[in-house]
Amino acid sequence: MSLLDAVRRRFARAPEAVRAALPGDEQVLAWGSLIRDEGWLVATDRGLRRLAADGVAAEALPWHEVGSATWSAAGETGGTFRVVPLAEVEPGVQARQPEERHALADAGDLPAVVRRRVDQTVVASQRSPLPGARGVLLVARRIPGQPGREWTVVFDDDADRADPVAREAARQKLAELVAADQPD
Repeated sequence: MSLLDAVRRRFARAPEAVRAALPGDEQVLAWGSLIRDEGWLVATDRGLRRLAADGVAAEALPWHEVGSATWSAAGETGGTFRVVPLAEVEPGVQARQPEERHALADAGDLPAVVRRRVDQTVVASQRSPLPGARGVLLVARRIPGQPGREWTVVFDDDADRADPVAREAARQKLAELVAADQPD
């Protein structure tokens, strides 16, 4: 991609089909064209959305529910986004959902915007070992519309959620972090 093409892309408006598919108050931050004209992957102020070529928009994955988003570049402008959503399975406990893959012909600023938006939600993150060989990720995130931050637990292995020893160890580690996080 030439410098001129990069500048044009940077200051271009989202395609009309992208703007038309979103609610009027949702702001497009960046977008990438999916391969084979299958639509777009769009970063908005609310989250990450996939839009089909016919203009049908999938539900937005809120930024605070993105467990990980990995960009692998291929060629000058394209590549693949691998996104792992999180879902709350019980209060304070999230589980990783199946990975979503998005092959992009042209990613534009999408990788940088996704990275920045996900990073902005994470206030603190700490990996802690559990009895045995696995562990747990303890994460404090900012959630739009909520004061303060919300701490959650993500087990490395979903089977540990059913193990009383692992659950108690995770609960104790989380309680220690939350207590340390409280202002005096």
